[in-house]
Amino acid sequence: MQKLGDFKLPQFFNYPPYFTLQPVRDTREKQVQLWKELILDYCRTQKIFVIGLEEEFPLFSNHLIERSLSNEAREAFLSALVSEGRAEWLDRGHRKCLILWHRIQDWADILLHFVRDNGFEDSVMTVEEIRTGVESRGTELHGIDRTILMRALKLLEHKGKLAIFKGTSADDEGVKFSV
Repeated sequence: MQKLGDFKLPQFFNYPPYFTLQPVRDTREKQVQLWKELILDYCRTQKIFVIGLEEEFPLFSNHLIERSLSNEAREAFLSALVSEGRAEWLDRGHRKCLILWHRIQDWADILLHFVRDNGFEDSVMTVEEIRTGVESRGTELHGIDRTILMRALKLLEHKGKLAIFKGTSADDEGVKFSV
């Protein structure tokens, strides 16, 4: 089985037709489904949150079989993720895509478990501490994209689970948990 670093690639990755958008509807649906699963799985294991269509992305080329996805195929696969709520375009031109390997509600749940598991109920933390602090090391929250984290925090704030307060800069934005 072929690997990309420590990531095991599926068998279809070595099948040249899967690097070309398939014209037959049933075949294309299967192709799109396989690529959606691959993109989400790879991004989750490698902690990748943004894919740029015009940037090098390891999954979009297979040098062993000398195949690469066209921009049309890349956009089709990412658009399929967007239509399922598993990604969002970050720009109108559909050049950068935010990958949601967990939906925002799921990130909010992960955050609540983190708070409860670490005894942070009624505590105050900065947003940066949640993203990069010692407490979050070894958790899915460590290294989380700031945009995703802020959306999960705002969802929890709306539900009355915490309060977000602004500092003098983005580095000192705080969160007061009340779970």
